[in-house]
Amino acid sequence: MSHTPDIARMKRELAELIAIRTENPPGQEADAAVYVRDLLLSAGFAVDVVEYKPGRFNVEARMENGPGPVFAFNTHMDTVPAGDGWSSDPFILREADGKLYGRGACDCKGPLISMVEAMRMLASDRGAWSGTLLGVFVGDEEIASEGAKFYAAGRPKIDFAVVGEPTSNTTFAAHKGSLRPVVRVHGQAAHSGTPHLGDNAIYRAGQLLSLIEAHHNEVVRGRTHPLVGEASLTVTRISGGHADNVVPYVCDLLLDRRMVPGEDEAAVKQEFADLLALAHTRFGVRAEIVDYRATTGGATETAVDSTIVQTSMAACRSHGVSDPGPFGFQGGCDLVHFREIGAQGTVIGPGDLSVAHKPDEFVPTDEFVTASLIYRDVAISMLRG
Repeated sequence: MSHTPDIARMKRELAELIAIRTENPPGQEADAAVYVRDLLLSAGFAVDVVEYKPGRFNVEARMENGPGPVFAFNTHMDTVPAGDGWSSDPFILREADGKLYGRGACDCKGPLISMVEAMRMLASDRGAWSGTLLGVFVGDEEIASEGAKFYAAGRPKIDFAVVGEPTSNTTFAAHKGSLRPVVRVHGQAAHSGTPHLGDNAIYRAGQLLSLIEAHHNEVVRGRTHPLVGEASLTVTRISGGHADNVVPYVCDLLLDRRMVPGEDEAAVKQEFADLLALAHTRFGVRAEIVDYRATTGGATETAVDSTIVQTSMAACRSHGVSDPGPFGFQGGCDLVHFREIGAQGTVIGPGDLSVAHKPDEFVPTDEFVTASLIYRDVAISMLRG
């Protein structure tokens, strides 16, 4: 094996992985897990494939190379659905104008193949590092991070981690978290010709929404973080009524609460309860939280002055990134689950988040190749400790 990336092999493997459909829903990462397993077995890693629920898989590759810390690469095998509007087949890799097009090219099959190539380079140069190298490739990041949550629940020992997401090969050290409560507002059904005999749940929901908007403007958005910006609270769905001629007796709201690092989920949930209590006191609104929709997870950060953040930025800079960070994600990713088991970590990857989840998703070829070198160099630096 070589100490430098094999560009032709990387393109071929990205094409083969993109051709394996892992759209989530439904996910079905089985074939992708077998494909990734075989790549890493051939590079000399011990590999476990775990079916954490029917049809959903994680892959863990391990190479122990003497005493030292445990360093993990992580990204996900699932993608969002392809959708419409593509200029070419989203599952056939297309190269044009220095870009590689396909569903998952940057989110996150491009970073995954770059990580695999970095792991090959590290396996071929074991004299340069000491410790344990892991590749943790999971399912279901796009909806609920079930794969990463399952993996972290086993409390593996990991000292440092780099999570692959499209960051244009810059270093991200923080991301937001999210909670999505389903709020049910109750009313009283009546004939629409005699609405005064009922209690319109949609009107009641409107009264609650006024308090939600005020809470966002006056409280939530005042909580800020230097890398990810403002926290937020908004409503993303509303559903009420069951017949054209009946006063609605129920109305459901889906709220989206984005948390910044440092916010506590239990405290945020108490704020929801306080809002519903205020709506009842002020307007007589009867409402309850009936569910919490699955999300990627909470907010997290790794200290900017930590070794992994400084090392990550240095590696990005050494490979031509003029402003390597640190930055923060407005959305969530799996870094939080590695932080929860004690790992210090960053998020780095080729491609731009602005083209992820869209038709004609692509990763720049040069970033795709360079990412493997950045990954290699971060791992070597952290595994010298």
